[in-house]
Amino acid sequence: MTDFPFQIVGFDLDGTLLDTAHDIGHALNHALAHAGRPLVPLGETRRFIGGGSAQMLHNALMASGGLEGIDFPALQERLLAFYAENIAHHTVLFPGGEAMLEALAARGVRLAVATNKREDLARRLFDELGLTPRFATIIGGDTLGPDRAKPAPDMLHEMVQRCGGGAAAFVGDTTFDVGAARAAQMPVVAVSFGFNDLPAHELGADRVIDHFDELVPALEMLKR
Repeated sequence: MTDFPFQIVGFDLDGTLLDTAHDIGHALNHALAHAGRPLVPLGETRRFIGGGSAQMLHNALMASGGLEGIDFPALQERLLAFYAENIAHHTVLFPGGEAMLEALAARGVRLAVATNKREDLARRLFDELGLTPRFATIIGGDTLGPDRAKPAPDMLHEMVQRCGGGAAAFVGDTTFDVGAARAAQMPVVAVSFGFNDLPAHELGADRVIDHFDELVPALEMLKR
């Protein structure tokens, strides 16, 4: 189907493609317990997610007493080590995700992931869920270096280059994603069901969707 407006569609991972909240929440609580801090109810984990593990841990520590007395790098490594060993116990595609990926692939779209999650963790997660073959490239927050993660545009430029060029759009759930797409001068769709750090309609995306059934029509309505 050559009339589809985008040759490349990129996705954020946490809170966009995948509901990772419970697995991330268990890892965050593992780190907080080690630091002697109160645990975060799993239903409230989403409000801390976004910007990568350091941002999440920082936010949770600040909400429970601050950083004084905390060996932050060591605590972050403890969090990541626990997460790596327990990465896919509860994580799933958001509803409609599999059909949406198949619909885009049927239109000849090259699929990509650009996430602030560390690349090795993103790849491990996708491998465990059997999703890796669907994507032309997976770019993590450390792939290009920490100063080039979202909301900088570098990861999205790299995504387009790795996918062979062409019209591209991005799909995300936070200000990091929308900011990166805007900086890359790329159309962006926000999902309202993710780990939104602002209400979805306040993120500044070109379109907002409430279910993945709406993504292909939303992309078809966007201009190149």
